Amino acid sequence: MHTLPDIGADPAATTALAADLDAAGFTVDRVDALWGTEAAASLHRGSRVAALRALAARETSPLGTLATLFVLGLPTPRADAAAAFPTAGLDAVVAAGLLAADGDEVHPTVDLRPYAFVDDLGAGSWWIVSDLGELALGHAISEEHVLGIGGATTTLSGLQVPVPVRTVLDLGTGCGIQAMHARRFAEHVVATDISRRALDIARFNAQLNGIDGIDFRYGSLFEPVAGERFDRIVSNPPFVITPRRPGVPSYEYRDGGMVGDALVETVLRGLSEHLEPGGTAQLLGNWEYHWGVDGLDRVRSWFADTDLDAWVIERERQDPTSYAETWIRDGGTKPGTPEFDTLMGAWLDDFADRRVTGVGFGYVVVRRALPGGTASLRRFERVPETLGSNPAGLGATVARVLDAAAWLAAHDDAALATAHLTVAGDVTEERYYWPGNDDPTVMTLVQGGGLGRRVDADTALAAFVGACDGDLSVAAIVGALAQITGVDEQVLAADLLPVARDLVLDGLLLPA
Repeated sequence: MHTLPDIGADPAATTALAADLDAAGFTVDRVDALWGTEAAASLHRGSRVAALRALAARETSPLGTLATLFVLGLPTPRADAAAAFPTAGLDAVVAAGLLAADGDEVHPTVDLRPYAFVDDLGAGSWWIVSDLGELALGHAISEEHVLGIGGATTTLSGLQVPVPVRTVLDLGTGCGIQAMHARRFAEHVVATDISRRALDIARFNAQLNGIDGIDFRYGSLFEPVAGERFDRIVSNPPFVITPRRPGVPSYEYRDGGMVGDALVETVLRGLSEHLEPGGTAQLLGNWEYHWGVDGLDRVRSWFADTDLDAWVIERERQDPTSYAETWIRDGGTKPGTPEFDTLMGAWLDDFADRRVTGVGFGYVVVRRALPGGTASLRRFERVPETLGSNPAGLGATVARVLDAAAWLAAHDDAALATAHLTVAGDVTEERYYWPGNDDPTVMTLVQGGGLGRRVDADTALAAFVGACDGDLSVAAIVGALAQITGVDEQVLAADLLPVARDLVLDGLLLPA
């Protein structure tokens, strides 16, 4: 079993280490430029060969040494490593648990790589420590593995609402990346985890990047924050559905130790107790489909007796076999081995015993009602289409949808009829014609940002949206269209008002 090192250093040593990383130009762009886009793509697919060949053609530099050690996970000569840390000193980096010295060579004990992002406050970059992956280790990862930056990481960070608040809870912080993102919009962040090692790494990452105001706490789920409420909760919980059977490894970063999707249910049911009135939550999760029971219907039932607005987006659904293969490979067990086959059997037996027919994955957005208010948004949908032009920046879309839901709840049909609406700036219209015909056969409203919605429109809806420029009320536009088309005004209003509500919620139409 691979022994994981303790991670930590005094503030002075961490500051010196950051100075060395900065002086070497240890950034995403500079590292990618070391070996080029093709080698970077190959590295992402799990092969270091192209990157190593590119490095071999260059002279040794501190940047090349850092990339070899921490990105490729390979040893370097001790002299090269010492040259890469002129301020901190190699001994301090070894003492911090990032490297191990072995004679004339130095080996990496963690993954440390640059990370770049853009949010509503602008562009930013950090260095993130996590545990070495399967490629560097050459074998399956440890059950205490602390995960670094991945697709789920960027999804959730982009999903966070970019609105300043007082307090945020990061439930299951892992390497600390979500807490660090949350701190950009919060005065104070509490980050919890059941892994003391994860908390050590998260604390080190915050310190390495000069981020204060984060309180790291040990414990399971909401136990470390019993009796506390927050303006925002974010979580990429350990939602992976893993058989609770002997011989099946349970990874702290992804497996919550409960049967099926019970951990996600527990987290969602606990949100109301820990959100301030008007507070929001953004989470990722899995949910099971059972024989005769839709997965989203199961999620809907978890909110039935709460005062929470809920918007659940299922982005993907996997059959039991595909799901099992995905997560067994994620742990480093290779297909075609006896170990892989044994784990597949355990997974499929578990799904069959519990009558699971599939697993959905997606996003959960929640808002607690204000005092005296009630839940006004209960939306459970499948959005498998490609995201809009900026999938990493969905937080602004989340904020707008929540605002739109509140506006719609305050406007019944009579109030909506008196409202003035405008078309959002990212909305275009596609029209398709049969050859030789003057009238379009298909019209589609297309949203350029957000979730990239596409809404089929008939002539009346296209004309209605086209007239929403803020000058006329909804009722005035409907009346004019009824007069032009010869359709009864009340009948036309009954057709258009529900669609107008959906378009406001989706962001294609905006209250003027």
